[in-house]
Amino acid sequence: MTYRVFIDGAVGTTGLEIVERLQARAEFELLLLDDTQRKDQSARRDAYHAADFAVLCLPDDAAREAVALAEGAKVRIVDASSAHRVASGWTYGFPELTGREAIASAKFVSNPGCYPTGFLALIAPLVRARLLPADWPYTVNAVSGYSGGGKALIARFEADPDIAFRDYGLAMGHKHVPEMEVHAGLAHAPVFAPSVIPAHRGMVVEVPLPLAAIPSAAKPEALREELVRFYAGSPVVSVLEDLPDEILLLRGTGPNDRLTLRLLGAADGAQARLIAVLDNLGKGASGAAVQNLNLMAGLPETAGLVL
Repeated sequence: MTYRVFIDGAVGTTGLEIVERLQARAEFELLLLDDTQRKDQSARRDAYHAADFAVLCLPDDAAREAVALAEGAKVRIVDASSAHRVASGWTYGFPELTGREAIASAKFVSNPGCYPTGFLALIAPLVRARLLPADWPYTVNAVSGYSGGGKALIARFEADPDIAFRDYGLAMGHKHVPEMEVHAGLAHAPVFAPSVIPAHRGMVVEVPLPLAAIPSAAKPEALREELVRFYAGSPVVSVLEDLPDEILLLRGTGPNDRLTLRLLGAADGAQARLIAVLDNLGKGASGAAVQNLNLMAGLPETAGLVL
């Protein structure tokens, strides 16, 4: 069976990568609008009503408008924006946490954010298992390649070779924080410190754990064992048990849809560092959308992924 897929926002960074991943696959027929149609409400409405699936690669407000355009259609939607990540009626599109069956049967799926993907993969299983408390004030230190900021930030970094590091989100209240808090089941919003480096893609998300100060926190060995158990058999997420001297993001790294996790503990068990490494455009965006689309269409979960 061939499914018709409308990608709304196919000219953006995430949309272009989704098109590239789907266009060679016989299971999908892509519905794409040309430059004269892509902002035409009537053309977009017709595309939603003609499609089996739609992927929204749009700003938040435009994504909400798109859902209204699709009202009454049979189309099932994957939203890659942050508009619906904590919205009622939407299934959070993190198969490893939400459950593959829930996504496979959903009409509306909200793709996770790139930074929250790393944070939730590390924290949510441990809070669920009560090895870490839900009411601890967690912090998230993260660095990403500049492609996560879209065309404007890409142009800025590529035009100015003097930019070595960009710290942002300094006013707090970053739009990724609510989904971190809600989907990890936390009592407090984590302190989120995102930054950007002059590499096109790649991401490291770290959660430091002062275990000796955290009430009821388990030892590093127990935390690591739970992550290994939780992701056992996952074709996308792996828990590495090595102790590297360093973790690098390389400027020329290509697309990758894997998510690798580490828990590095102090010898005395008093501290630990939870570290996730992923491609912000892979498992952090386009790859996750394809993974969700596969599940919704009843296809192999990893079809079309770069693993």
